Amino acid sequence: MKVAIIKYNAGNIYSVDCALKRIGVDAVITDDKEIIAGADKVIFPGVGEAKSTMEYLKHHKMDQLIKDLKQPVLGICIGMQLMCASSEEGNVECLGIFDAPVKAFLPDGKHKIPHMGWNDLHVRKENIITKEHEGKFVYYVHSFYVPVNEFTIAQTDYIQPFSAALNKDNFYATQFHAEKSGSTGESILKNFIDLK
Repeated sequence: MKVAIIKYNAGNIYSVDCALKRIGVDAVITDDKEIIAGADKVIFPGVGEAKSTMEYLKHHKMDQLIKDLKQPVLGICIGMQLMCASSEEGNVECLGIFDAPVKAFLPDGKHKIPHMGWNDLHVRKENIITKEHEGKFVYYVHSFYVPVNEFTIAQTDYIQPFSAALNKDNFYATQFHAEKSGSTGESILKNFIDLK
């Protein structure tokens, strides 16, 4: 099986590669469009800022490439946010795979922003996240969130309920860092890799 991790101007890509190695998967980190298009599974990870990252993707014509992929694709953190319609981080139009906005957490006087650390999952629809993940803790670092919407397959509560994970057709995404979420994150990555 060929697994491609999209290389672009975002951080945290190599920790995803390490997590895949822990579950016995050798991936290639690449910005080669042919390799990405020809992979069996594609992971679009990262830590970064929405506006500059979207500009990079458009400049390198990777925005259309990602939208056109037909194999299973997993967005992680900024990858998930960039798969949405738009982001309040820089007021930028994003890839539009999920017809949902990305919004900034608003201070409520009780919670710190960014949302950073471990929080629990509530499963709304099973696929790469299953009922065994209900109530399990995963790791977050983010100041922006996707509201709960028709594509939400799991949610977490912090200031308000938000989308922990999304799915539409062959596109999957997690706001949390599956690669940093211990055995729970590894099992979700394995479920993605095992998709037919």
